[in-house]
Amino acid sequence: MFADLLKRLVSPEPAQLPDPDARLALTALLVRVARSDNDYAEAEIDRIDRILVKRYELSPFEAAHLRGQAEVLEEQAPDTVRFTRAIKDAVPYEERSAVVEALWAVVLADGTRDEEEDALIRLVANLLGINDRDSALARQRVEARS
Repeated sequence: MFADLLKRLVSPEPAQLPDPDARLALTALLVRVARSDNDYAEAEIDRIDRILVKRYELSPFEAAHLRGQAEVLEEQAPDTVRFTRAIKDAVPYEERSAVVEALWAVVLADGTRDEEEDALIRLVANLLGINDRDSALARQRVEARS
């Protein structure tokens, strides 16, 4: 299952991903950002699950299951640049813009912003086609809700 998805993500011209694969790929990106500071905190795991429950209308059990699959995919996924560019090509812009906000929610979940997380979000947002200003606005929206 993961091998096929990874193959499609890194193909020269990725096609639009079917919804289950897009969910899995985007969740893996959330996991990658959460792990970027080498502290995959319980608060970040909880935030990912809550994002999945709300975004995809999943039960807490279904969200935890999807996150578990995404953790495996994230470990097997190619470098962040290739992985994120593939997501950009396969996921509509509106979805990518919302993903940056979700990424900030995960980064801010444990109450600290590390340089590694900031750098990764800056890279990922840019690769997703989201400019620094819109990424900063997304971060501010998340901070205002917290």
